[in-house]
Amino acid sequence: MSLVELKHVTKNYQMGEMSVRALKNIEIEIDEQSFVSFVGPSGSGKTTLLNLIGCLDKPSSGEVFVNGKQVNNFSNKESALFRGQHLGFIFQNFNLLPVLSAYENVEYPLIMVQNIPAKKRKERIMHYLEAVGMADQKDKYPSQLSGGQKQRVAVSRALVTDPKLVLADEPTANLDHVSAFKVIELMRQMQHDFKTTFIFSTHDPKIVKEAEIIYTLEDGEIVDKEIATL
Repeated sequence: MSLVELKHVTKNYQMGEMSVRALKNIEIEIDEQSFVSFVGPSGSGKTTLLNLIGCLDKPSSGEVFVNGKQVNNFSNKESALFRGQHLGFIFQNFNLLPVLSAYENVEYPLIMVQNIPAKKRKERIMHYLEAVGMADQKDKYPSQLSGGQKQRVAVSRALVTDPKLVLADEPTANLDHVSAFKVIELMRQMQHDFKTTFIFSTHDPKIVKEAEIIYTLEDGEIVDKEIATL
């Protein structure tokens, strides 16, 4: 069974009296432990597609399946619960809470979503901070970290709930070349070690180069699928 499957998915947005089509008749199947990129120009539908898979939005028509569940029929509460239990997110702007330390940022989803005892919670947090090379920076606040360090903390936070799937929207856009390469290398390692599936929307050729499957979008449609030889 595929981890992600979209069947005849269309997404329209209402802008005043106009209906704007963001996605048209999308058909996708993504297996477990994949490393997938959505590429295409701005406005092609990449972020909209991520939002549908991430239960942050619903299609106008069609079906969206994630981890064997048809998620497009979920209520808002069901969507939030599903995200907390099965999905991780990495954002372009890191989205770390400035008043929390690196440790507390990683801990946050475990407190908010998963009822895990304090001892086990600490073990899991330190495990993932060590995995991304940030254990020695755990008490620092985001303002004290570089862009690359912030994104490594964000990767740790995305993985701490043991998600099957991590969705990343332009995760290297605000990083310098060296930091971006290290973050990509780290995510590939996480894919191997924890059998996590990563799906990106990106313009970054460094991520595209590492992807196993590349979907190219134009005007809300998939115009190409490339299976890379790595």
